[in-house]
Amino acid sequence: MGRKEQLGERERAALVNRIRSWGYELGFQQIGFTGTDLSDDEARLDAWLRHGRHGGMAYMQRHGRKRSRPGDLLPGTVTVISARMDYLPPAAADPEKVLCNPRQGYISRYALGRDYHKVLRNRLQKLADRITDAVGDFSYRAFVDSAPVLEKALARNAGLGWIGKHTNLIHRDAGSWFFLGEIYTDLELPVDEPGTEHCGTCRACMDVCPTDAIVGPWELDARRCISYLTIEHRGSIPEEFRVPMGNRIYGCDDCQLFCPWNKFARSAAEPDFRVRHSLDAPSLVELFSWTEDEFLALTEGSAIRRIGHERWLRNLAVALGNCPTGPEIVTALESRLDDPSPIVREHVQWALARHKDRASHELAATRPVC
Repeated sequence: MGRKEQLGERERAALVNRIRSWGYELGFQQIGFTGTDLSDDEARLDAWLRHGRHGGMAYMQRHGRKRSRPGDLLPGTVTVISARMDYLPPAAADPEKVLCNPRQGYISRYALGRDYHKVLRNRLQKLADRITDAVGDFSYRAFVDSAPVLEKALARNAGLGWIGKHTNLIHRDAGSWFFLGEIYTDLELPVDEPGTEHCGTCRACMDVCPTDAIVGPWELDARRCISYLTIEHRGSIPEEFRVPMGNRIYGCDDCQLFCPWNKFARSAAEPDFRVRHSLDAPSLVELFSWTEDEFLALTEGSAIRRIGHERWLRNLAVALGNCPTGPEIVTALESRLDDPSPIVREHVQWALARHKDRASHELAATRPVC
C-alpha cells in the first residue's frame, strides 16, 4: 500500500496546503480543489451543442460525455486540482488605443507572449512531481486546454471565481485575464467551496460585443464570435461579420476589456507572457507582407502559429478592408491578388471592393452640384 492510501484526514488537509504553496512557488496565482460532479454543466453543454452554437468545432462533441465526466476521461479520478495564472502582458500597448487605430492590428492579449499551453503544462507537471515526492506514485493527468475538459466549470467549483455572462471565468480580486489548467487525480483531497456569481444586472460584455455573439446571459454563439471566426473557423468569414471585425486579426477581447471586474486585474508576473515582436500594436501592412517562412519564424513558440499563414492573411485582408482608403493599403492588398489560396484571394477582392466603393463615394461628394 502506497503512502497516499495511508493519508488520514489531517494529512490530506496538510497536503492541500502544501500543494497551494507549491503552486504559488511555480507561478500560479491560485490553486483550488473540487470533485467531479458536473451534471448541471453537462445539461447546458448538451443544449449548446444541440443548437449548433459550437460551429465547426466538431471536437466539442467528439468525445461524448468525457468532457463533463472527468472519471470517464481518466478512470479513477476523484479530485480535480484547478490552477490559474495571470497573463495580461506588462508594458503592452493600451488595447483600446490599438482598437481605435484602424491601421494597426489587434491581437488578443493572451497570444502576445509564449504559447500558454507549454508554460502551464510544464508548471503543472512540476506540481505533480512535487506531489509524487510527497505521497508516492499516484494516478494523475495534467490538462491545459488540450483535452475534453470543462475547465471553467471545474475552476468555478474549485472556488477560483464564477462564470460571467460572457462565459469567461471572473475572480472578484483579479478580473478575468488569466489562464486555467487542471490536474485530474485519484487522490481524495478536501474540496473548496464553489465560487458565487457577482455579475448582477450588469450586461456590459453583452452590449459591447461587436457581433452580438453573446446571445443571452451565459449563452455564447461561437458562430458569431470574432475569436472563433479568426482562430477556429477554417473557411471564408461570413460577410456580415467582416466589417464588425474591425482590425481584430487574432481573437477579440472586448467582452473582457469592458468588464468592470477587470479594474482589479493585474499584469502577469510570468516573463514568458511578455510581448514578443512588438505584436501588441503592429502595422497591418507590415504583417500582410510576411511570407509564410517569416510567419512561421516570427510566431515560433506562440499560440498564433496554430492558425497558419493562410488564415493569418485572410484575417489581415479583412482588417485592411476596414482601413481608411490610402495608396499604401490598396497596394498591399493588390500584392496578394494572385495569392495561391482562393480564400485569401476572396478576402482580398472583398477588401479592394470596399476601398473602390469608398473612393467612388468620396469622389462623388467632391463634385459640384449644378
